[in-house]
Amino acid sequence: MKREIKELIELINKNKPGRSINIMEVCGTHTMAISRYGLRQLLPESINLISGPGCPVCVTPIGDIDWIIEIARQYDVSIFTFGDLFRVPGTESSLYNEKSRGRDINICYSPIDVLNFAKTNPDKKVIFIAIGFETTIPLTSVIIKKAYNEKINNFYIYDTHKLIPEALELLLLDKEVKIDAFLCPGHVSAIIGSKPYGFIAKDYHIPCVISGFEPLDILESIGMTAKQVKEGRSEVEIQYKRVVREEGNPTAVKSMYEVFDRSDSLWRSLGNIPGSGLKLKYKFLRFDARAYFPVKKIKSSEPAGCECGNVLKGIKKPTECKLFSKACKPENPIGPCMVSSEGSCAAYYKYEKFKT
Repeated sequence: MKREIKELIELINKNKPGRSINIMEVCGTHTMAISRYGLRQLLPESINLISGPGCPVCVTPIGDIDWIIEIARQYDVSIFTFGDLFRVPGTESSLYNEKSRGRDINICYSPIDVLNFAKTNPDKKVIFIAIGFETTIPLTSVIIKKAYNEKINNFYIYDTHKLIPEALELLLLDKEVKIDAFLCPGHVSAIIGSKPYGFIAKDYHIPCVISGFEPLDILESIGMTAKQVKEGRSEVEIQYKRVVREEGNPTAVKSMYEVFDRSDSLWRSLGNIPGSGLKLKYKFLRFDARAYFPVKKIKSSEPAGCECGNVLKGIKKPTECKLFSKACKPENPIGPCMVSSEGSCAAYYKYEKFKT
């Protein structure tokens, strides 16, 4: 592998543009791999990697955390969530803190486990927090259809699903954000394919490369993006060809839109992005936890001094936040980027906080 890495670095140096460029890795898994393997330190100074909003836990609005907490406080329900969301701070508490106070909040590994729990406990009202991008949405769709067909009436979802391409367009329209190329997410692209990114290359003249997750994948993808910039090209290329096809997975996409319609969605720090979210179709509205568990008016506020918003936009690196590794650490997170296994701050803290 050392020889292959050396060859890729030489190729990157050969194809680097004659100016500094910012390449945004959209996916949090890419961010973690870049930090873990020290890839940032291997690149020429003119190539700057910046993190994007590719962590679903990180972009979940604090108001959603507060709403779920209020449901747990006001109703006799069993709530299930994936592990990363468990410790994300809300305005005054977290799901972890509420669990310690006796609320019925549980970590799950698959939504099918939650549905099975609802089936075997018909007297309980059961809520699954549906979170994630296009990668996990098809599974939520399958679970909803299964619940509908089997008439499981005590099962609900709190939907926080979001769609990646619309968020990338918002970043391109933000004058504070300087992006010369995208490393597009491999897992999301395995579902949606490469075509949904076409507008980025065509309308904004920004190169895109869909990357795999191994160090060699990422370095090859960086070389491909740098070459596009150097040659003045703007295309959507697939490096991760062993998994991603141009058309994606049509069956999975069809499943998504059998259950959901597109809607506007609020992203933490990015604001309301038109068409970037999903809402249950009328046929499946009885599974909507927000509709069936209304809560009192919530006053949500972001933690003072936290730079997660600018980190998610790629404007600042985690180390530029005054709270980073001081008040904000994995054992005492202030913002979501320090909590999630795909969060930029968590990646920097674990692998790069002592690197220059």
